[in-house]
Amino acid sequence: MQPYNPPFSITNRMLSLVAEIAEKTGRITSYRSFEAKPHLRRNNRIRSIHSSLAIEANSLSLDEVKSVIDGKTVIGPEKEIQEVKNAYRAYELLGGFDPYSMRDLQKLHGVMTYLTVQESGVFRTHNEGVFNGDRCIFMAPPPELVPEQVQALFSWMMAARESVHPLILSSVFHYEFVFIHPFSDGNGRMARLWQTALLSEWNPVFQYLPLESRIYAFQEDYYAAIAACHTAGNSDAFIEFMLDMINRTLDWALEQVSERDAYLSESVQKLLDAMEYDVPYSAAQLMLHLHLKSKDSFRKHYLLPALEKGLIVMSIPDKPTSRNQTYMKR
Repeated sequence: MQPYNPPFSITNRMLSLVAEIAEKTGRITSYRSFEAKPHLRRNNRIRSIHSSLAIEANSLSLDEVKSVIDGKTVIGPEKEIQEVKNAYRAYELLGGFDPYSMRDLQKLHGVMTYLTVQESGVFRTHNEGVFNGDRCIFMAPPPELVPEQVQALFSWMMAARESVHPLILSSVFHYEFVFIHPFSDGNGRMARLWQTALLSEWNPVFQYLPLESRIYAFQEDYYAAIAACHTAGNSDAFIEFMLDMINRTLDWALEQVSERDAYLSESVQKLLDAMEYDVPYSAAQLMLHLHLKSKDSFRKHYLLPALEKGLIVMSIPDKPTSRNQTYMKR
């Protein structure tokens, strides 16, 4: 049997995006910002999980997903709550499995779909279509071809990993995996997790970049790129789309991290480090986190400078002294 070579070509736009991404990734890595900010890492991972599940029609909000992960009681569909738990366990394994191993792929699918599907961790045994809502984008290859096609894809990755840039290789994998649609459920979630795993092997910073949130924000374009590739018979459009999403994710991340730390006072930096994104805090809670007793000192050196720089916002801006006032990190 001839080795399989996924059809794609390297375009000038791809080369330009790869160069931009490499430069931005280097900037983020040099800041070591994610190592110093466990809250930032965790919140980005929660964003990844929420977005990847939301693309697959999981209805839980970002706050509800966070609550499930925190072990709090959430009222919602049992299957959707289990999907959150499963995805969190799967993403926590990033860096601990081999993204070039088909055996590990099946193991991780077992984690991702635990208690939610019957065929968990095994390839599908029936015909499947790929849907965007109620619209069928295309019919996947018949089930008897799946093991051979997945094996051929992994064999290509192993052979190409030294000659094809990981940014492009991971995007090719993502599209080809969606095309094969090897599992009865969870294919989109696994494709996005696996691309993150491949990128993380190239640079570990990708473990904590919420690429899935950019895809979710451009969900229609995501499906349109997949459909365009089906029509064209190659993955060029999807590679360019994913490189654009990675580039946008890095732009977003650079706004989050230490590029601004140089002009922040030590007090403001401590305040920001004590706060998680999208979580409201009262002044009393923040003082407790910071081990402060003086309200005046807290307001003068921590709270007001952060508010003035727009780094945190008030929940009731028109009533700054309200007893119900809370603050959130932007």
